[in-house]
Amino acid sequence: MSEYVLELKGITKIFPGVKALDSVHFQLKAGEIHALMGENGAGKSTFIKVITGVHKAEEGEMFLNGKKVNFRGPRDAQEAGIAAIYQHVTAYPHLTVAENIFMGHEKVKHGIIQWKAMNEEANGLLGELNADFNATDEMGALSVAQQQMVEIAKALSMKARIIIMDEPTAALTKRESEELYRIAEKLRDEGASIIFISHRFEDMYRLATRVTVFRDSKYIGTYEVDKISNADLITAMVGREITDLFPKPDVKLGKEVLRVENLSRQGYFKDVSFSVKSGEILGLTGLVGAGRTEVVQTIFGAERYDSGKIFVEGKEVRIRKVQDALKLGIGLLTEDRQHQGLILDWGIGRNITLSEIETYGNKIFTNEKAEREAAKRLAEEVDTKAVTIFDKASSLSGGNQQKVVVAKILASDLKVLIMDEPTKGVDVGAKAEIYAIMGELAKKGYAIIMISSEMPEILGMSDRITVMCEGKVTGELQRGEATQEGILELAMAKSLKAAQ
Repeated sequence: MSEYVLELKGITKIFPGVKALDSVHFQLKAGEIHALMGENGAGKSTFIKVITGVHKAEEGEMFLNGKKVNFRGPRDAQEAGIAAIYQHVTAYPHLTVAENIFMGHEKVKHGIIQWKAMNEEANGLLGELNADFNATDEMGALSVAQQQMVEIAKALSMKARIIIMDEPTAALTKRESEELYRIAEKLRDEGASIIFISHRFEDMYRLATRVTVFRDSKYIGTYEVDKISNADLITAMVGREITDLFPKPDVKLGKEVLRVENLSRQGYFKDVSFSVKSGEILGLTGLVGAGRTEVVQTIFGAERYDSGKIFVEGKEVRIRKVQDALKLGIGLLTEDRQHQGLILDWGIGRNITLSEIETYGNKIFTNEKAEREAAKRLAEEVDTKAVTIFDKASSLSGGNQQKVVVAKILASDLKVLIMDEPTKGVDVGAKAEIYAIMGELAKKGYAIIMISSEMPEILGMSDRITVMCEGKVTGELQRGEATQEGILELAMAKSLKAAQ
């Protein structure tokens, strides 16, 4: 009998142009809660999908109880007793709790679904978890914590013995997190083995006996939780060199362009304050769930804030909608360029001029010549590689799609550029080009707020760095004093404090 209920050796997963996992290893013991940690983009999510049969690895082997397995798909993994519970629950909101629990493995007798038996068993499972709702409640009426409990009940209904929990506490309150800890410990004591993925040190110290660290798609090591210090664990998670990838120019900073004071939006962030000057690149960073994107979406008018003040060039302004932000000279490059930044079936030129289309005509006619000339000039300014501006945006590489989004926000008369994960999903060459564009924009006097989860990017391109943790600003660092370890300590500040 193998010492491990689950073992993966030399797992490599390659997507076009990207090695998402590079010969990683993992070992899970029976009745163990094993933490898996790493920065955003370390390969954790891809690793889960290999274990659960969603992705098939190009190289490596996986063993269950010492026996080699090859899953053809998720159903094979489920039948082998493996279940995953994700941060964002994939539920059917208009169905009942019982229907969600038994979706895909309904109780059927003589071709008839046994609703009574399913409801009774679902209530039994919920009772084991001390749930304060029942099987016939509608899923959409439940809180995030309750929906996660349903996912755990679903795993139990399938007799899962290996349960993967992916950032399960990210959206939970402290009390809800404590309830999740209780459930995880109960499952462990009953013989289940749990892989607990989290950015929070508190989760790891509270539950895990061992922790495995991934970095840049590679396996870094496995450590006994009670034998590794915070500092050593942080170094394992972020220890890499900054190269000359970041062409950050020296720019003389101008006057303050944007300032927010004690900006708050209930349930998302509280008392957020920072400022940015002309020619400055302000890095805004933090871990998943820190509230960075929610803050900038609010500044851009996509969401309403409850309290606080916004100042543009020293004057207090009220931003109620996106049009207000654009008129004030604030532009946003969204993280999800394909769904929020581009119309993929449209040509490059029309995408670039879309937000300023009224500039090139009236309600009846469009000056297409002027529109084309403006689009061509902006596409060339950011060095978009395409045959013509009539090429569909969908035909471009990820890097060139991102350049089109940059060109699109440059079509407006802006003072502040908010760039949310500007190099997400692009290759190294395209990253360097986008960094060069950012440097040129800074030299032209734009005030840039760059949100990024990649610490080398934050360190390499920022004049100042504002760090957030769980909806609050936990610190600000100047370019010369910032280190990867220092940033991560601030990004985990509330978690570290709670764990002490």
